[in-house]
Amino acid sequence: MLPQEIIRKTRNHEKLNSEEISFFIEKMTKGEIADIQAASWSMAIFLNGFSKEETLALTLAMRDSGEKLKWDELTDKPIVDKHSTGGVGDKVSLMLAPMLAACGAYVPMIAGRGLGHTGGTLDKLDSLRGYKTSVDIERFKKTVKEAGCAIIGQTADLAPADKKLYAIRDVCATVESIPLITASILSKKLAAGLQYLVMDIKCGNGAFMETRQRAEELAKSIVDVANGAGTKTTALLTDMNSVLGKTVGNSLELTESIEYLQGKKADKRLDKVTMELCKELLINCGIAKNEEEAEDKLRKSITSGSAYEHFCKMAEMLGADMDVLNNYEQKKSQAPYVEAIYPEISGYVEGIDTREVGLGVIMLGGGRVRPEQQINYTTGFTEFCQIGDKVDNKMPLCYIHAEDKNLIEEVSKVIRNAVKISPNKPEKAPVILHKIS
Repeated sequence: MLPQEIIRKTRNHEKLNSEEISFFIEKMTKGEIADIQAASWSMAIFLNGFSKEETLALTLAMRDSGEKLKWDELTDKPIVDKHSTGGVGDKVSLMLAPMLAACGAYVPMIAGRGLGHTGGTLDKLDSLRGYKTSVDIERFKKTVKEAGCAIIGQTADLAPADKKLYAIRDVCATVESIPLITASILSKKLAAGLQYLVMDIKCGNGAFMETRQRAEELAKSIVDVANGAGTKTTALLTDMNSVLGKTVGNSLELTESIEYLQGKKADKRLDKVTMELCKELLINCGIAKNEEEAEDKLRKSITSGSAYEHFCKMAEMLGADMDVLNNYEQKKSQAPYVEAIYPEISGYVEGIDTREVGLGVIMLGGGRVRPEQQINYTTGFTEFCQIGDKVDNKMPLCYIHAEDKNLIEEVSKVIRNAVKISPNKPEKAPVILHKIS
């Protein structure tokens, strides 16, 4: 087989078989296919699409490009996970993993860093002093076995083809291809040896999939391919037209997550998304028979303290400074400057350009402009307003947390422009839009 012939066939809308796709991925991973050829092929896929069968073959080939985890020693509980396509203020994984562990599942979660305007689970955990998101497979497995859950970053041995192809897609404008997104997400998840998966497909101005049609296309592609690969998967479309929760920024979101697990007052939209995703997994894997039983187990995992205990056990085994975690309110990292941002006119929040909010965190140093950039974990926003909230000269849009006082005025302008104020109170949109199974 010749790589240029495979590129030509995709360019000409001819269907590839699984052997051709496996050949291309294997040779690309070994460096035996030039980056320019991989870029050409990804552009052909971007422009002409892939069939469901081709997307499944691509996903399996990328999964098989490296090590595949086996959990032969963990046969007493189901192995489950969740993946989000990324949003602003999305800290669901930090609560979901220990809650599911407390309910009787194993959760081996391989997460990512911030991408563009969206935050990353690993960056939030990196804000907890000592927590190691980069560990070897043996430590990962040991943590899952003893703590019930572990959240780490992708290792070099899991789906290396994805790492190679994603870097190429990132610089040749093919990131948004649904077949390529599907294979990228699922190759890592399937390599982790999951039995059950739930997808959180974000939809709205703060998501990569802004339109509902595109979000549904991606959800259906992922569900079809994952189930075709033998991992029972469902997907929820969730709203990302406003911040999820009350905080945006790494250590600030970690704080909100810890308070949630400790049973303190939770934001309603954040609670709804977290609970619905957890319930999907508990029902699909057989731990709960229905939604009522699932929610009861989940609420008890919080009120009993069990979910937070699992979080602490995971953090301890992955190197976190437990003196900080045991005295979190007193010892958590905090930015030196905290100021309220007030609206220029009084009224009700009618809309939020959520993408601009995410970019505001990057302006404060809480996200990356360059891949190697060190970020300021304490920067961001708290008590962020939601659609329908009344704001005025006493009720702020949010509080800004900054390491550099000189940035406050500039970022405040961005937030004021991002929040649309109306004299009339709008109706609140549902946060759960649709389920695909």
